Amino acid sequence: MKVRDTGTVTIAGGGLSGALLAAMLAERGLDVEVFERNADPRLGDPPEGRSINLALAERGCHALRLAGLDDAVDEFVLPMTGRLMHSRDGALTRQPYGAAGECIWSSNRAQLNCVLLNGAEATGRVRLHFNERIEAIDWDTNQLHFENGESRSFEVLIGADGGGSVVRRAMQAHADIGAREQLLDHGYRELAIPPASDGDFAMDSQSLHIWPRGGFMLIALPNLDRSFTATLFLPKAGEPGFAALPDWPTQHAFMATEFPDAAPLMPDLERDFHDNPVGLLGTIRCERWHLGGTAALLGDAAHAIVPFHGQGMNAAFEDCEAMGRLVADGERDWADIFAAYEAERLANANAIADMALENYRVMREAVADPRFLLRKALEHELERRFPDRFIARYSLVMFHRLPYAEVYRRGEVQASILDDLLRELDTIENVDFDRAKARIRESLTPIG
Repeated sequence: MKVRDTGTVTIAGGGLSGALLAAMLAERGLDVEVFERNADPRLGDPPEGRSINLALAERGCHALRLAGLDDAVDEFVLPMTGRLMHSRDGALTRQPYGAAGECIWSSNRAQLNCVLLNGAEATGRVRLHFNERIEAIDWDTNQLHFENGESRSFEVLIGADGGGSVVRRAMQAHADIGAREQLLDHGYRELAIPPASDGDFAMDSQSLHIWPRGGFMLIALPNLDRSFTATLFLPKAGEPGFAALPDWPTQHAFMATEFPDAAPLMPDLERDFHDNPVGLLGTIRCERWHLGGTAALLGDAAHAIVPFHGQGMNAAFEDCEAMGRLVADGERDWADIFAAYEAERLANANAIADMALENYRVMREAVADPRFLLRKALEHELERRFPDRFIARYSLVMFHRLPYAEVYRRGEVQASILDDLLRELDTIENVDFDRAKARIRESLTPIG
């Protein structure tokens, strides 16, 4: 079936990617129905304790600009220009993210979801259905069966229903799409740092705060109300681990010992440990993302990743941009569109999944290591000297829109150059920059 002959596109999931995709498809003249299993977040307070604050980067910003929603989002995001590392003794080390003016944006998930839903609804072509939990899918008759006993037919189905995607599992049961779920042996618990007694931020508001402790870490991102959302990442088993913190005395002792400057800023720490569950962290990969022209997966439903590169939402928004661009040609049929979408995005999704896993080790271990700081200093110097060719992998991910797979490839080349230049050196003053120039020009093409 061609795009122009489609009556309605059905999207499972009204979260961030589902709502943005609905808005983009509607802007291209398609009627869209969205079925979301949860209640409308615009009508009440979202559940607490289960979400990690979001880091909006250039890839996500670009998609929002295309949808005309960037101005609405600007009203509640906060800039973070670098990391601020907290050692056990209270020493602080700042690491700028990129060049002057480059930053990522701390965003509240619920507020962003509401903006996207409003944007989709404002097109006049999107119908939103909440509290509609899909139970099963009949691929022979193209029917969605809901827990409330109702059934709905669909022409084209896009699964944007998150890491626990019902659509993905139904596709896997119908035709092996090579879906694999790999849980990390670490979990997370959300904690809160309220505003200080004077109503201002309790810490620097333009930084992503990290307390790296080797095998685990604490991070904190600023919120518009001058609070911080903190997240403790810790092994689920072993010691230290969540299983070894069964009660408030052990929890309090652990936090006071490991994070002595953060724990006093958390007056509700005991309640947070009691009320907020330990969340799961994992990676989902699929060998195929679509069933002909009938159904396709998007965002976390296709490629959930761990949050340590801040790219889960940004990668999902890139999916939406790709899908929206492909459906602009109304003469194309859905099987062709879904195949082209998968070909464009699958390898990139696998690349950012790998980089996110690698970045967890960097955040909890390497960022506090003197050799890491030396490498970062040399990275910044090479980027200053050769800005058209050498850009740190982190910056390529966060501040550029080069495909993730190409970022990963260039990152491997750049790591080799750094290893070569720093061999047996303790300062960058002795780096052979003539050799650096030769290596960079030989190995790295200019970045447009």
